[in-house]
Amino acid sequence: MNPNNHKLHHTISYSSGSSEQPLLGLTIGQLFDQTVEKFPDNEALVVVHQQIRWTYQELKEKVDTAAKALLAIGLKKGDRVGVWAPNCAEWTIIQFASAKIGAILVNINPGYRLHELKYALNQSGCKVVVTADKFKYSDYTAIWKELIPDLHTFQAGEIKSAEVPDLTTLIRIGEKEENGMWNWPDWLKFAEKKETNDLINAAQFIDFDDPINIQYTSGTTGFPKGALLSHHNIVNNAFFVGMQLGYTPADRVIIPVPLYHCFGMVLGNLGCLTHGATMIYASEGFDPEAVLQTAEAEKATSLYGVPTMFIAELEHPNFKQYNLQSLRTGLMAGASCPVEIMRKVKNDMHMTGVQIAYGMTETSPVSTQTRPGTPIEKQVSTVGQVHPHLEIKIINPENGRIVPIHTPGELCTRGYSVMIGYWNDAEKTKEAIDNDGWIHSGDLATMDEEGYINIVGRIKEMIIRGGENIYPREIEEFLLTNDKIADVQVIGIPDEKYGEVVMAWVQLHEGITATADELKDFCKGKIAHFKIPQFFKFVESFPLTITGKVRKIEMQEISIQELGRQKAASTQMA
Repeated sequence: MNPNNHKLHHTISYSSGSSEQPLLGLTIGQLFDQTVEKFPDNEALVVVHQQIRWTYQELKEKVDTAAKALLAIGLKKGDRVGVWAPNCAEWTIIQFASAKIGAILVNINPGYRLHELKYALNQSGCKVVVTADKFKYSDYTAIWKELIPDLHTFQAGEIKSAEVPDLTTLIRIGEKEENGMWNWPDWLKFAEKKETNDLINAAQFIDFDDPINIQYTSGTTGFPKGALLSHHNIVNNAFFVGMQLGYTPADRVIIPVPLYHCFGMVLGNLGCLTHGATMIYASEGFDPEAVLQTAEAEKATSLYGVPTMFIAELEHPNFKQYNLQSLRTGLMAGASCPVEIMRKVKNDMHMTGVQIAYGMTETSPVSTQTRPGTPIEKQVSTVGQVHPHLEIKIINPENGRIVPIHTPGELCTRGYSVMIGYWNDAEKTKEAIDNDGWIHSGDLATMDEEGYINIVGRIKEMIIRGGENIYPREIEEFLLTNDKIADVQVIGIPDEKYGEVVMAWVQLHEGITATADELKDFCKGKIAHFKIPQFFKFVESFPLTITGKVRKIEMQEISIQELGRQKAASTQMA
């Protein structure tokens, strides 16, 4: 059987992924112990900034100790345990330890400030939080003291606060002492109160369909929603992503994307675990030079990132100093990848097997992936074909009908990867997952005869200029063929005559200059006149979310102000 029905000739935009490899019916705890049994002496985790290097057997000892300590402080199956920290060994320990006792891990974005933290804690009902002390500009300990002003009066593990009524326990990474919190080493001593049998007993009551993780998705409007994922969701997604990357226990994977996000926690940590490979963190937060140094020093075989990360690595002034010949593959995901960047990653970083993955937190996360061996054009211009055991269709958002191939519509996914739902939000769950089990992505896509998917934008980002539908991605791809441009983002700006017009934010290569007129001339005769950006803004960087995704909404707000388009904007909103 040909995997994923390559040869099927599609006429409508529907595709299903077949596989000779069945789904895994395992909990994360079972998977973890199986991997340790098979590869006890293989390196499991390398954390450069903490000088940590542990084998799978050593990692298991740390994970089991933490799991016993969680049980000892009264955590039970279904209780929520939060982690608010950058990439570090403790994050990973808690990820696997919470899974072993059936507690639900709540990933808290390291960039959150007080009101966002409070919202996530109360919405999820977090009982315990493992927290860093500081990270970048955030003093987490100071934020906790602001949130719980009388924190210093409580015994560790006995917090009672009207602000965060479910929270009883803060465990702070590091050895520093702080009233009202346990430090990490002191908390681990609780493990002595439990036996290995207690872990074995806890595991008997955990099923692979049980919820294991709440991941908050950064909504562009309103509060974030907590996608509730099961062992089955994320174990299988991690396994099949790793399988398509050809992972073996010899692979060494650099994970510079944040662990709190699906990309780091599922495709990174679990992706390595499912194949006995090595997880490597080069730094707490993304640092392009740390990635390059680590790739050389650790002889990494695979590197992950969103396109902006790869651009930062390729553009780094010391890029040529590093030997990256050990790299063979990797994953680029999280945002559309410009074709030119993909070529450079393949050629200059030796990542000939690099693949693009597409998905969303609500689908655990990957729904489509490119494959080695497909023509370069398909590898760089599409997000690949449907994943094993999943179905994809593209529909007309107006009437829900499946559209013919090559016709833009909303991408929907169905199968094992679809989340259980949004935590404590039946209404939003119903909006996202229809009665037939399809999850609606909000992304505009097309499918070709062979089932390759091309993401053409967000339904909300599509620019409608005088009745013409314009997809920003298409203009971005075109502008990147200009040698002067390092990166570009295209947005729609309100316009009283056309409804919307096109604007491009342009990042030029270092030391290069260009003008708006010059770039308009570059476009003339090559793309339709209505697609040529009316406005250009030259910038050093783009506003980004912590996961490295470009915040187009913020770019629009800035541009409306700068161009004095407030009146057109209010007309457009009406």
